Amino acid sequence: MEYLSNLTDAQAIVSTLGLIGILSVIFAESGLFFGFFLPGDSLLFTAGLFASQGHLSLTGLLIGGTIAAIVGDSVGYAFGKKAGPRLFSREDSLLFHKKHAIRAKNFYDKYGTKTIVIARFVPVVRTFAPIVAGIGNMPYKTFLTYNIIGGVTWIFSVSLAGYFLGTLFPGIKDHLEAIILGIIFLSILPVIIEFIREKRKSKATIVPLE
Repeated sequence: MEYLSNLTDAQAIVSTLGLIGILSVIFAESGLFFGFFLPGDSLLFTAGLFASQGHLSLTGLLIGGTIAAIVGDSVGYAFGKKAGPRLFSREDSLLFHKKHAIRAKNFYDKYGTKTIVIARFVPVVRTFAPIVAGIGNMPYKTFLTYNIIGGVTWIFSVSLAGYFLGTLFPGIKDHLEAIILGIIFLSILPVIIEFIREKRKSKATIVPLE
């Protein structure tokens, strides 16, 4: 259990596993369905912060992270194309929950090809979006284009946010836990907002009995 806890702790991953560990987590969270529980945004922010203190190579983080994110999504796409609709009839297990795949499908139905970019900033959906794209037979050239755009945007924006904040405010590292909690909240905020909107829509469509 302690090992699993370390895998979900962004600071532990950065400080103990280094760049290789960071890239491995980014790869797994980007397209392997069992990677949905791994940290993404908080890991990149923390890695950028460590890079600002000279503990990590910023160039290695940006380039390696981008490659890991793009390749991870491509693997997820290939898995979805092979697994097909069977994924939605799969029984829930410790490492798979059908509701996550359904949430990604709803996201995909709403935003189309742009989902591959937007989902990069939404936990869980980020993991299942490329799988759903594969299931939906999105043309691979189209998928790859959005995959590259999303991968570059996500890795650079979140990592550089941590790097520049760490450079401007060196003492920020002492408040890392609070910052990570804030990042987690901001990352799930779109999901909360979408949930509230759907609730309001469902209430608005209810016809009152006369």
